[in-house]
Amino acid sequence: QVQLVESGGGLVQAGGSLRLSCAASGRTFSTYAMGWFRQAPGKEREFVASISWGGGSTYYADSVKGRFTISRDNAKNTVSLQMNSPKPEDTAVYYCAASSAAGIVVVATNYAYWGQGTQVTVSS
Repeated sequence: QVQLVESGGGLVQAGGSLRLSCAASGRTFSTYAMGWFRQAPGKEREFVASISWGGGSTYYADSVKGRFTISRDNAKNTVSLQMNSPKPEDTAVYYCAASSAAGIVVVATNYAYWGQGTQVTVSS
């Protein structure tokens, strides 16, 4: 069982930066691939980024590639999403998720554990 708690959301100006964090409980965090998803009002949840269990592989949605960076610290049981140069269209509730797979996981249904989400609002 893994419990996930996101933090760091808020209001940010377009072109600024924001860092989201996700703290995980459990002693097996390092065996889970982690991901970030987001859901804007009236839209379906969409994939943002994924990182393998060891942190050696990352993968991004085209819409955030080059602007967002996912990272993890297995010693601290945390995964982060650094958001640089955010755009108004990045406004959404952001969720972190954990998958028992070892590598990159893009599909939401392959994640067994989810956080409660943190709101990110990007003003123009």
